[in-house]
Parts: sequence; C-alpha cells; structure tokens
Amino acid sequence: MLSAPDPGAFLGLDAADCGPESKGVVIPVPYEATTTYMGGTKAGPAAILKASRQVEYHDEWLEDEAQRFGVRTLAPVLSKEDPRKLADTLEALVGEYLDAQRFPLILGGEHSISLGSIRAALKRHPDLVILHLDAHPDLRDEYEGTHYGHGCVMRRVFDLGAKIHAFGIRAISPEERDFYLTQSTATCITARDLLPLTPLDRVDRILQDLPAGPIWLSWDIDGLDPSLVPCTGTPEPGGLDWFTVSELLLRLDAAGKHLVGAELVELSPQPNQHASDFACARLAHRMLLAGLRSLERRM
Repeated sequence: MLSAPDPGAFLGLDAADCGPESKGVVIPVPYEATTTYMGGTKAGPAAILKASRQVEYHDEWLEDEAQRFGVRTLAPVLSKEDPRKLADTLEALVGEYLDAQRFPLILGGEHSISLGSIRAALKRHPDLVILHLDAHPDLRDEYEGTHYGHGCVMRRVFDLGAKIHAFGIRAISPEERDFYLTQSTATCITARDLLPLTPLDRVDRILQDLPAGPIWLSWDIDGLDPSLVPCTGTPEPGGLDWFTVSELLLRLDAAGKHLVGAELVELSPQPNQHASDFACARLAHRMLLAGLRSLERRM
C-alpha cells in the first residue's frame, strides 16, 4: 500500500465533527485498473470531497444532517495491486468499522472496488441484499481478460452468496440477461421498465421486488442519466432522474430498512464540468445520512 496525505474532510467538517467516535466513516478509494472506455475514475473521490465542502449540512429530503452523527474521512486507500489484493485490504478495513458500529461510505474509483467491502458486510450479515444502481449489470464471468474487473464485480459478489437487486440497467449483454432469467437471487429492473412511470411509481416498482434482509447500497453514478452526471466512464443515455433516487432513499428510511453500508463509484471528473462532482457529493451525503439514520435506529 502507498501513503497519501489526508484529502480533507467530507462536507468540510472541522476536527470536532471528525473524531474517532464518529458514526459515519468516509473511505476514499481512488483506484483504477480495469476501466475499458474513458478513464479518470481515480480522480473521483478527491473531486467528490472537494465538491462536498459546498453541500448544505441540512438535507431537505431526509430533513436531517449527517454532521450531527460525526463523520470521519479517512486518508485515501491507494493501491497499484490487482483488484483481488485490493479486495483483501478493503475487507479488513471496512470490517473494522462495521464491527465498531460505524456506517461506511466508500467513494470510488472504479466499480471493482466493491468486492472487498461487500465481502466484509456479507460475513456479518449472511442475508445481505445488494441494492445495485447501475447502467450495466456487471455480471460477466470474465471481461477483458479478468474475472475481477469492473464488468465482473457483481458476478463475484453473487458467487459469495449475496442477493442482488439491480435497477436502472440499460446496457446488457445476452450472457447477463440470461443470468437474471435463471437466478432467483439476482433480479433486475431495467430503465425501460421504469422510465414510463412517474418518479413515485418508479420507487414503488423498485421496492416491490426488493428482497428482505439488510441492505448494502452499491451505486454506480452512471445509473443516473448523463444529463445529470455526464462525467462518467460510460455515460449511457436513458438513465434515472434525481427525484427517483432521492425518493428511494427517503422510502428506505421511512420503512426503517437496515442499511449496512454504501458506495458511490465511477465518477470521472473533467475540467470545467463541476456539476457532475457536485451531484455526486450531494448524493453521497444523502446516502450517508440515510445509512446513519438506519444505524441510529439500531443502537
């Protein structure tokens, strides 16, 4: 592992809000090794952290503030190793905070970083459900010569025994389509299923098939429409809107769902395109706040 300076606190919180007993833990992982189109995801975490300093503490959707729980931002986890080695590192790190009754939010980086964190959560919650927002299923058994790249990460997660409930999918291979059709614990709601509906009805549709169990949010920012976040490696047209994902987090909170941890990945920041960075920072705050409120209910 490499060392790096502290990138600055999420939301620009001062030291009093960022102590070791903080319930929220933000883990930047600027990792990029298997991207296959436009690169740049390694710069994503720093861009989100920078933009987060302009995010209002008060979240108008959840009517609460993450800062009241304390939010500690770790120094970036830097690695030039292959995804399997990074997974071992992140499993140990995330497991430490899960055991300490903290809520981890991982900022990527490419989507391959998810394996270690989810592995840590699954060992502590065998009935874990992955609520997977993405334009792509990431269910290929092998892609571009690796079984552990960003296009295979959900297949490796499935192999661990996790249930996967994906939504927003709109670029899918025949292999992945058939996988959903034959596996009862991997379900998919495509963007085509959702787009004719109103935002509120879209949320109803997503929650309708959500399996029971603790939830890990694995959200690839390309699940949103590129009109909202154009700065991502593969910006697929026809994605989800801001109100649907916001209402979904509100409904998960209102239903008292058990949120275990979260990750937001695949921002690829570009010069003079800071709207994408800020949208990711806003969404990251809302995801973290929903998770912290879930943690509070269980303490």
